Amino acid sequence: YNPKKIEESAQKKWIEDGRFEAKPDDREKYYCLSMFPYPSGKLHMGHVRNYTIGDVISRYKRMNNFNVFQPMGWDAFGLPAENAAIANEVSPKEWTNDNIEHMKQQLISLGLGYDWSKELRTCEPNYYKWEQLIFKKFFEKGLVYKKKSLVNWDPIDETVLANEQVIDGKGWRSGAPVEIKEIDQWFIKITDYADELLSSLNEVDWPENVKTMQENWIGKSHGAEIKYQIKDSEEYLTAFSTRPDTIYGVSFVAISPNHKIALNLSEHDKKIESFLKQCKETSSAEADMAKAEKLGIDTGMKVIHPLTDEEIPVWIGNFVLLDYGTGVVMGVPGHDQRDFEFASKYNLDIKQVISSSTNDELPVLTKGILLNSDKYNDLDSDSASKKIIEELSEKKLGEGLIQFRLRDWGVSRQRYWGCPIPVIYENGDAKLVEENELPVVLPELPKDSPPIPLSQNEEFYKISDGIERETDTFDTFMDSSWYYARFTSADNDSEIFDENSKYWLPVDLYIGGIEHAILHLLYSRFFHKALRDMGMVEGNEPFKKLLTQGMVLKDGAKMSKSKGNTVDPQSYIDKYGADTVRLYMMFTSPPEQSLEWSESSVEGASRFIKKVWNLVVCRNYEDINIPDNFSKEELDLRRKTHTTLKKVTNDF
Repeated sequence: YNPKKIEESAQKKWIEDGRFEAKPDDREKYYCLSMFPYPSGKLHMGHVRNYTIGDVISRYKRMNNFNVFQPMGWDAFGLPAENAAIANEVSPKEWTNDNIEHMKQQLISLGLGYDWSKELRTCEPNYYKWEQLIFKKFFEKGLVYKKKSLVNWDPIDETVLANEQVIDGKGWRSGAPVEIKEIDQWFIKITDYADELLSSLNEVDWPENVKTMQENWIGKSHGAEIKYQIKDSEEYLTAFSTRPDTIYGVSFVAISPNHKIALNLSEHDKKIESFLKQCKETSSAEADMAKAEKLGIDTGMKVIHPLTDEEIPVWIGNFVLLDYGTGVVMGVPGHDQRDFEFASKYNLDIKQVISSSTNDELPVLTKGILLNSDKYNDLDSDSASKKIIEELSEKKLGEGLIQFRLRDWGVSRQRYWGCPIPVIYENGDAKLVEENELPVVLPELPKDSPPIPLSQNEEFYKISDGIERETDTFDTFMDSSWYYARFTSADNDSEIFDENSKYWLPVDLYIGGIEHAILHLLYSRFFHKALRDMGMVEGNEPFKKLLTQGMVLKDGAKMSKSKGNTVDPQSYIDKYGADTVRLYMMFTSPPEQSLEWSESSVEGASRFIKKVWNLVVCRNYEDINIPDNFSKEELDLRRKTHTTLKKVTNDF
């Protein structure tokens, strides 16, 4: 058994014959897609597991006479390529394309049955031309707008960071202290689809934990928006609350450190200035903020309670997010754990206004019967909420509201290596580039030049006096939000989607890591629905079934360079052959569970394949004529064979 000789011969034959090239026909179709990789230069074991699972399922479906489409491409734009280009003194384009060629050969050597005729690279103009067209269509449909926005700014990488990319107040990649900066940003109105993104989760065969993660991220809340007038002012602070029944328990109002009032106060108050600086140095990612100690500072301001006319102190709280709701929260320490901790720390009033039938120890977090709430005493929480909202509406100090945690998607990035945003400014007015002038091509870098933002490339952005190009590029999540659909027409240069797209879509099985459960999958679902509404694709969802494969672990931990516990797949392919590595990946653990790397188990898979090889190729028996009548022993063997076939089929 010589795996190198056998596998190279088979792989070469498959490519020469176009064995895995798929075209629509009258068979039942099966579109199997594994999440395409970022071309870092080397496959890791996570890639090998992901792609092996997809390939095994695709081969099984082919053997069952399905018309199988399994494409592969490259998520090729992004900041890592810029950083690598600087480190290696090459252009991002050269670095990326070299990596792609190397990784493609690795995928071929793994024996994966991809339709390479539909290969795509998101960094190529023949791909991002269509992305620019989609943006133009979104703009025409009213799904795109530009506004000033407070962002996390990395002063070293000179780009905007998502909250999740700020670790302990520093940029996740550069390590530089993050600054809060107000800049113009392009946004996509994903919130227009919030309700449908929530309700249509019922239509997909996805793991329940992934659905729950998306539901929580979208975060539909029923409640009220309540206005608190600033003392001695005509202005108001407006807070959203899901528990208007607790309004009589409000003992403070907290605003975000990035709220305009906080920023204004910091210009004249050194203590507030120092506190805001301290807030900037800690993570603004929501998960990190939830775990951090709740800190605040009294502004000295007061607001007027809308129902009792009491004066309530206004605090700045490090736990208040500007981009959720209004950047203002009403503090009800008697009935909220976070508010209770905050009020206890700063000796603020703690009032009980809800009585629980099980336990009245504060904070009482459940709904119950109102007390200490004036005319609403003795009402249950739901009834009281309705009546309180009615009173607030009559006084024009509030209204019932459905709010989503989901925010509109900021897609501007101040980088070079990304898809140019197809906008031209004429005397400051934004206009979309005409369709016949797309793509707006990313300019080549001058020889020996490091990657520089497009804002520093006058030759690119300066068209004439008063006319300039947009210099931001798209967030790379834009590139990966619709690639699944472009695969179906990747060889069509004249249309974004065609009749093949109608045949192949939606994806029947999508395979990838659970770390993409929220952003990538949510953005892809949004894209599909928006494209559907523009008549460009059919159906409500892009991915019928989702499989989230488990991680490959070593010594009980996820493989990573920093831990020094990585295993190079290529060395095992070279030593044992691709089939051994693939068999190990499928044999050792169910696809959804983590897999613990084991050298001895790889050797075991190798021994098993050699036994199969010897049984089939080195057999020393003749073909058997099947008799009409079986002996008992032959019948038993026949039954055992069919039982085994059925079990193997069910396992697939």
